[in-house]
This record gives sequence, C-alpha cells and structure tokens, in this order.
Amino acid sequence: MSPRRLVLLAGCALLTRPLAAAPSEDGAEEALAADPDYAAASAALKAQDFARALPLLEAALKRFPDSAQLHNDLGYSHRKLGQLPPAFAHYKRALALDPRHRGAHEYIGEAYLMVGDVASAEQHLEALRAICVLGCEELQELQAAIAAHRRRAAARP
Repeated sequence: MSPRRLVLLAGCALLTRPLAAAPSEDGAEEALAADPDYAAASAALKAQDFARALPLLEAALKRFPDSAQLHNDLGYSHRKLGQLPPAFAHYKRALALDPRHRGAHEYIGEAYLMVGDVASAEQHLEALRAICVLGCEELQELQAAIAAHRRRAAARP
C-alpha cells in the first residue's frame, strides 16, 4: 500500500471516530440534586418558603461552592426576601461560573428592575437573546417583566 493511501485511510479513520465528549458537569449536578439540604431547599422554593430555603441552600453551598445553579437559587431566595445586595452577589457569581445560565440572566434582570436599572436588565435580556436563539422561557419572562416595568413607569404621574 502506498504511503499516500495510508495517510488517506488514517484520515478517514479519524473522521469516522466519535469525537471525545466535552467535559460534563452532570456528575456535579447529580450530586447537588442528591444533597439532602439542596433537596429540602428545592422543596421549600417550590412552596415559596424562601426563609426556610435560605439556610438550607447556604448549608449546601459549603459542599458545592462552585455550583452556578446553587448560587442562582441563593440569589432568587434573597431577592424574594427583599435582600437585594446578596441576591446580586449570588447572581453575579452564578454568571461568573456559567455565563450562559439562563435562569441567572433572567433573575438578575428582574432584580435590576426592582432597583429601577432598566438598562442593566436589558443587557441581560440581550444576553438571553444570544443564548436562546430559538427563544426560551427565561427570555420571554424577562421581556414581559421589562414591558410591565415600563407600563408601570409610564402610568405614574
């Protein structure tokens, strides 16, 4: 077999091999979901018991300090309790860990609306537009929140 043919066959073999999977955090997400504090916090969040969820989330954070989802949930709980400085800190940490975290973009945008910073909320809306090319619930929710905020602002005397 000629060297040229060997190179061609080797190239074809490489092209037909499955590519290596990108590193996954599925294991970390599964471990977080199985964590008893996080599971109890998730139930409290579903029941809208944010005061109960907060210490459970903080306990889970000791074991999962680099979980974007956990930081997002902490931000959400703080925001719902009216504690905006820690909410912003957790949302920003979630986005530092995962810049494409749709929930964190939506929720930090809603937090910015709470302090009247529409421009920052719109920046996160634009980020969601880039992430959710075909649309997503988080994009629709933040769009609706910005529109509602504008309607309320226009109705004020």
